[in-house]
Amino acid sequence: MTSPAFAEDPHSYYPIMRDHYPVLRDEASGYYFVSRFEDVERVYRDSEAFSNENYGFQMEPVIGRTVIQMAGREHTINRKLITPALRGNYLDQLLPQVDELAAEMIAQFPDSGTVDLIEDFTKWFPINVIVRMLDLPKADMSKFHEWYSSLMAFLSNLTGDQEIHEWGMRTQKDYPAYILPIIAERRRNPGDDLISRLTVVEMEGEVMSDEQIKALIGLLLIAGGETTDKAIASTIKHLMENPDQLAAVRADRSLVSAAVVENLRYHPPVQIILRTAVQDVEVSGETIPAGSVVGCVNGAANRDERRFKDPDKFDVFRDDVSTKNAFLGSADHIAFALGRHFCVGSLLAKREAETAINLVLDRFPTLEYADGFTPKDVGLFTRGPEKLVVKA
Repeated sequence: MTSPAFAEDPHSYYPIMRDHYPVLRDEASGYYFVSRFEDVERVYRDSEAFSNENYGFQMEPVIGRTVIQMAGREHTINRKLITPALRGNYLDQLLPQVDELAAEMIAQFPDSGTVDLIEDFTKWFPINVIVRMLDLPKADMSKFHEWYSSLMAFLSNLTGDQEIHEWGMRTQKDYPAYILPIIAERRRNPGDDLISRLTVVEMEGEVMSDEQIKALIGLLLIAGGETTDKAIASTIKHLMENPDQLAAVRADRSLVSAAVVENLRYHPPVQIILRTAVQDVEVSGETIPAGSVVGCVNGAANRDERRFKDPDKFDVFRDDVSTKNAFLGSADHIAFALGRHFCVGSLLAKREAETAINLVLDRFPTLEYADGFTPKDVGLFTRGPEKLVVKA
């Protein structure tokens, strides 16, 4: 799975994994990868047999301990502390600003020539939203992108690349030096931004420390930046590669949500999420030893013919995935994980993606690739098009 061939086109290998190696031990990393929908779903939902301890080496060394690696009461309390910031009234206040930010960015596209929808829009749009939520300086946007890029590389460093490790360690120093003074200032002079809200929130007598807020903001940068960027870009790409689907969505904008959901199934932005086996556990006839790291291959599970009809077809009219439940814990695709660690930011991601795609369709009455351009997907843990160059 760490070979160049796999990185070039994992979807050509996923059926082989599902059919012949549903539990695949990767020699380079020592991880066990599960690829069938039923098995991946089980790993996510069975918190007795599988834990999130792996984030102790994937993320904690760079940004600190976050809710994503917690369990039991600690997880319950911390999730309750942060949920109001990403759902409910605060989210309702934020959503019009999401639309405004997207419109501002698209208004800056040139009237002629070409536009790279990734470099000029999707790469920066979700970070813009998070920066607005946190009330941080837009001038520091490149820093935030650098930090979340280093964190993403660090957590997916299967081969233990030393340069990637050192990049993560630089972020470990630079990011706290930047954000901790800001958190301290918001405690002294709170405003209406997310950082200020986190400094005063309380649940069952628990409050968040500066270190906890720092770690959560780091998690927001990666979970809300990298993944939403790729979800938007991939949805646009797959619509363009299926002109009949693009025409249907353009004609009936209520299908935009269905297109986003189908992309989450067909090509989830997070292709692999790790868990840790708490005990010896049997999966598809193979024993995974206690303490082993388990890779849930979302990209393979979401195209499992045991679960979906014609799974390799991108189809916004699909009737075996519920659009209504797609951003809730009852989702019947696997893109946001499942169970108690289902992505708490899914509703914000939904609005960002739907807004972005609607505005792109408005801006480009005919959406076509620039002459000579062919998109190429990159990435192992997270995956999406590297560029998306279209005619302005």
